[in-house]
Order: sequence, then structure tokens, then C-alpha cells
Amino acid sequence: MDNYVSFWHESAGFPLLTALTLIPLLTVIAVLISSSGSRARLWAFAGALLNVLLALYLLIVFDPDANGIQLFERVEFAGMTYCVGVDGANILFIPLAAILALMALVYTLITRHASDRLFIACLLGYEGIMIGAFAALNIMQFWLWSVLELLPVSVLTLHAGTGQNKRWVLDRFLQYWISGLLMTLTGFLLLAFGLIDSEHPLTFDWLTLKQNNAYLHDEILIFILLFYGFAIRMPLFPFHGWLPLLAEQGTVASAAIFLVGLKLGIYAVIRFILPIVPGVAEVWSDFVLTLAVISIFYGALLALMQINIRRLLAFAVISHTGMLVIGLFCFNDYGLEGSILLSAAYGLATSGMLFSVGLIYERTRTAYLPRLGGLFDTNATIALLFLVSVLSTMVMPGTPGFDAAHLLVEGTIEERGWLLAVFILMGNVLAAAFLLWAFQRIFLATPKRSVQPVSSLRHPVRKERIIAVTVCSLLIGTGFYTTPWLKFIDQEVAAMGEGYPVHGSSKAVDVKPSGTDEEEEQP
Repeated sequence: MDNYVSFWHESAGFPLLTALTLIPLLTVIAVLISSSGSRARLWAFAGALLNVLLALYLLIVFDPDANGIQLFERVEFAGMTYCVGVDGANILFIPLAAILALMALVYTLITRHASDRLFIACLLGYEGIMIGAFAALNIMQFWLWSVLELLPVSVLTLHAGTGQNKRWVLDRFLQYWISGLLMTLTGFLLLAFGLIDSEHPLTFDWLTLKQNNAYLHDEILIFILLFYGFAIRMPLFPFHGWLPLLAEQGTVASAAIFLVGLKLGIYAVIRFILPIVPGVAEVWSDFVLTLAVISIFYGALLALMQINIRRLLAFAVISHTGMLVIGLFCFNDYGLEGSILLSAAYGLATSGMLFSVGLIYERTRTAYLPRLGGLFDTNATIALLFLVSVLSTMVMPGTPGFDAAHLLVEGTIEERGWLLAVFILMGNVLAAAFLLWAFQRIFLATPKRSVQPVSSLRHPVRKERIIAVTVCSLLIGTGFYTTPWLKFIDQEVAAMGEGYPVHGSSKAVDVKPSGTDEEEEQP
């Protein structure tokens, strides 16, 4: 293990990943016990800003040229093991969660939730849970964080949702997620107990399970259970039914961080399926790819039929998930690298669209496209945010999704040929259709009725510009210079590719240099 991991004290002066997790959770306590709303906001912004700075520090101390887990922390207490670390699979998602949490807090200043301590506390708690889950290297630790995620989502839906059927929607949401969590728990238990027969003690440690996966039993059942649970989280067709309902009835401010939570499903496949049961994943890849293709077209076609912009964006996420899953199950470096980078890019871009939709809702109190129109002249900042986010989602040149989608398509062609790549490109064309159509109806079309703001208070344009400039700068800046972000994930992707029983060995044969027998025997 020592050759595979580097501990936190080798790179940072303190347990950085634990600090990133605990600061939002401790800030929740400070917010709830604050004597006033202004003091609560002060604590919230101080904690969120500190976490953004720590996330930037994480990117600085992370060595993209090193292979394996970095900033590793391991603590054993009362028979339980706390284990966290970071590598190319999760390095991009932790800063993304920190930045979007800060932007969500800025968004609350524009809404009626500016002094709502429970709402602010849930946002910060959600951030801490997300970072804890992304950093976890103990399968039960990951599962417990996933269970805790139900708390802020449920509270935010009931407390701050905008729909009329919030409790019914929450019931549907819990039915899906609890079933997925039970499936995931069963799969994790089978993983842990599967090593006992090989004289290994019971362990939930990811590194141990990964290094000894040859001794596992019931691998097919483990794959089915884990994939089912993670497919609900992504969400992938046909496990997607909860997302459009929650998007329509929930609150936009929490949805931005929630999008990072959806990427937890993609990350879970990368972390807990592909390295631990790679052989079964290869065998079942045709079935998974079939679901992914259906998800692409189902989500896109349903998005074209929506008149509620929130439901439209929910079906867009379902369509995009299909593209990401194709990259994961291509079993080559290009596909996996493209999926990881594109997942982060989609998370940021879709959050930008959600923020802009939420700001429009604050002015008009409607999310229905037929009731909107002609808002560009009076809301140019919001329109720019929506347009740049749309172009990023369409993977236009100059956005981070462009290089990621190029890698994804190249990996798909290399493994599966042109037909599956054409499906991805067609899905992207459909995404351009429904997103540009939504932009036209909201900002450019002649309004069918006069839309007046529900409040006479002056809109805080400066705070809107903070959100727009931050999100657009991140999208455009990373889009024109994606090399550093690709370097962050290169080493992990290459190492994972060597672990596939079929594809890894075939690649080794393809790239094996000719030479003497003595040279071929060298590692």
C-alpha cells in the first residue's frame, strides 16, 4: 500500500481532505445557533469562501505526474476505519462542489431565502456531504455519506420547494433513492465478505478490495447490485423517474449543488465498479451501452416536448448521462478521460443554466416557457449566463466540453466503431436543438403576455453579475486551456486501463515493442 499512496503530510501541512469536509459541517452548527440572519450569512460565506480557498490549495498540492492516491488519511477507531484520499478520479469534483456551494449562497442573497438559516445550513451541509463522499476510500464510509445526503435534499424540498405537490414528490424520490441505497449496501457487503474465504479479514477498505479482487465471489451479482444503485444516482434510463419531478417541485438554489451529487453516480462507477469487478463490467458492457443509447435519445426527445424549463433541464441531464456512461464502458483511456472531464463540465454548465432559470423565476414567478419571452433587453446578464452555459453543454469550441467530447468520441470509435459515436453526436445535436429553442423562447421571442416582477424591490444586479462572471469565466477559461485539467486525470486513467482483463491485456499486446527476449521479460 505504501507504494501506492502518498500520505497527507508529504504534500500538505494539515489533513486537507478532512478539513474540506468538516468546515462546511461545522459552519452548519454556527449558522443554526447564530442569533440573527445577518450573522448566519456571515458565518456561511466565511466557511464557503474558506473551502473554496482550500479547494484551490488542493489543486496546487496535487501532483498530476504521480500515480495513485494522494493526500491519503487513515484513522482506525473502535473497529471502524476512516479513510480518504484523492486521485484523478475525484480531483475535479471536490473543487467544483466548493465553488458551486459559494455561488448558491450568493444566489440566496437575491431570493427570499437570504435570512433563512435552515436553508443556508442545508446548502452548507450538502457541500460537506458531497466532498466527504467524493473523498471516501472506504466503501461503507461512502455509503453512509450517501445516506446522509437524503437529509438536506428532503429538508430543502419540503422547506423551500416551489411546487404544490412537494410531499408526494419527496415520497417518490425516497422510493427511488432508498431502493438504490439498499442495492448498493448489499453489493458493498458482498464485496467485503467476499474476501473472507481467501483468509483475508473483513474489510471495507477500497485499496484492499481493489488489490485482492481476484478472490471475490458472486462478481456478477455484485456488479448488478452496484450498477443498479449507481444508475439511480446518475440517473440513467430507466431509473430516472424521480429527477424531472424533483426538478419541477424543488428549489433552484440547491439544484446547483445537487447536480454535483448526480455526478457522484458517475464517479461511483469509476471508483467502485471498474477497478474492482472489471471483468464483469466488460462482459455486461453491451447491456449497459444499450441503456446509455436509449437514455441519450429518450432524454433528448422528452426535453423537446417540455414547456417547463426545469423539467427540460432534467431531461437534458438524463440525455447527457447516457453519453457519459458510453465513455466509461469503452474501456480505453480516451473514453474514460473524456467522461470524467465532460462530467465536470456538464455539472458546471448545467448549474449555470439553473442559476439563470432561478433568477428568471425570481422576477416572473413562472418556469413555463409559453409565459416567458422578450427578457433579453431587461436581463442581459442572465441571458449571457444562460447562453454561455448552453454553448458549453453543446460542447462548442472554446468550452471545456469540446476537448472532453472529442476524447469521448475518439474513445468510442476506437472501441465500438462509428455507429455508437454517431449516436453520441446525434444526441449532442438534439441537445443543441432543445437548449437553443429554450433560449429563444425565454429571451428573444415576443412575449405572449406582459410579465411584471412580483416585487417592487430593485433587483440586486451586482450579485447576479457575480454569479454570471464566475460561471462564465470558469467555462471559457477552462475551455480555452484544458491541458492542466486533463493532466490531473491522465495518470489515474492510464493505471485503470491496465486493470481490464480483456482490454488491458489487448492493449499491452498492441503496444509491446519488438526486441530481444531479454527485453520482453523486463517489466
